Amino acid sequence: YNEYKSYLRNSMLQAHRFLRKGVVLGRCLYSSLTDNDINHFRGVLDDAGVLTEDLDFYNEDWLGIMKGRSKLVLRPSTTEQVSSVLKYCNDRKLAVVPQGGNTGLVFGSTPLKDEVVLSLQRMNKITKFDKDFGVVYCGGGTVLHQIEEYGKDHGFTIPHDLGSKGSCTIGGNLATHAGGLRIVRYGRLRGAVLGMKIVLADGTILDDMTMMRKDNTGYDVKQLFIGSEGTLGVITEVSLLLPALPKSVNLVLFGCNSFEDVMKLCSSAKRDVGEIVSACEFMDGTAMQAVVKNVNIPYPMENFYKYYFLVETSGMNEVHDKEKLESFVAKAFENGLCTDGVVPENRNQVATVFSLREMIAVGLRPLGHNYQFDLSVPIQRMEELLQKVKARFDEMDVIVAGYGHIADNDLHIKVIVPQANPVVESRLEPFIYEAVHEMGGSISSEHGIGYQKVKMLPLNKNKYILNIMKVLKNTFDPNGILNPYKLLEQ
Repeated sequence: YNEYKSYLRNSMLQAHRFLRKGVVLGRCLYSSLTDNDINHFRGVLDDAGVLTEDLDFYNEDWLGIMKGRSKLVLRPSTTEQVSSVLKYCNDRKLAVVPQGGNTGLVFGSTPLKDEVVLSLQRMNKITKFDKDFGVVYCGGGTVLHQIEEYGKDHGFTIPHDLGSKGSCTIGGNLATHAGGLRIVRYGRLRGAVLGMKIVLADGTILDDMTMMRKDNTGYDVKQLFIGSEGTLGVITEVSLLLPALPKSVNLVLFGCNSFEDVMKLCSSAKRDVGEIVSACEFMDGTAMQAVVKNVNIPYPMENFYKYYFLVETSGMNEVHDKEKLESFVAKAFENGLCTDGVVPENRNQVATVFSLREMIAVGLRPLGHNYQFDLSVPIQRMEELLQKVKARFDEMDVIVAGYGHIADNDLHIKVIVPQANPVVESRLEPFIYEAVHEMGGSISSEHGIGYQKVKMLPLNKNKYILNIMKVLKNTFDPNGILNPYKLLEQ
């Protein structure tokens, strides 16, 4: 085990140096793109579907750390065009990176070298909607916020909420199985999926589009592609079940002096307002002060506190929901679980207070170079992990902030320094992932594996599970053209 830890440590340091310097990986068994290839694609797609210039958006990751060298971006507008493109690439052994909004945070949708980018930007239409039962049919490139607004116009909402919802796409959300703010209410996104169309590496179209919630006829094959990060196939069309739009939305923000009080509040929220709770969030004082200062959001309390706990409720009866929340708040103060608390009076105030949580990443960014970690750990050990990370930098000019979806065991840790620092990197990784492993947690709570965490995957998946994953990869993509170097080590 110690030898393995040493291997992981060295591998992660090499990976970080690669990311900082932009070193290009050596070529595997893939063909090089030629003018003949580009001319072929011009015959399959229209002019807007073949891009060879101004490709920075597609080559650079969301954080501006990774930059690939792709010379070709293909933008099909139908499932059949995706099929034709992939069949040709598979026959030619051209590596392909499927891409939605390119908002990922683990370098999963960015070319690492000169792969062809397959962008689903133009597959962005809502094609059908069942207004009676809230089933929406849309292309894999449909932006999440677009679905949210469309559903809202018809009395429904999307069971999925991300900070990047104005840019991320539903196909990318499913491919990465991205998390979000309201899992405590609606569960993971896969539970809302009724049907999908997926194109395999050889161009085969798997058509499993349906509006049926129940279909107990063997393997639910489409579920294999959720969370596969574009390594098994490309999700081109989706049917989703949308829940009814809540008529009553309320919120309370507590200021707390200990993390133990935050845990007790979270437990109380699940018991006392569990049927209407739609978000349970925590943040530490460092995160709160940063968002107040750098995003210029009004701070609703007189003093700052060590920790904060936010509860949002969503229901159909305003009177009932407010009474439930008021009872929960009164009980929290009676039991001494908070020092201060704020209950917004209307929806505009609710949105403003909630933005204190939503905008934390934006608020922390101006403080310096952000090393970010998306982790799952038992709630009882979240503060322990935060303190362990802080202890690694007692004598250094380092800021450590913690926040997350506490009811889902989700913890985001930001380690911030004036500029990228190899010493800080060596103290962070793989230490933080090993600590999470020892606590029985996950090295990736929401963001996936991508390229960033490939070396760390064995900490979460044993050799038998990894072997099954490799069998699936070899079955669906025997030439390995789909999103190479991501998720599984090559």
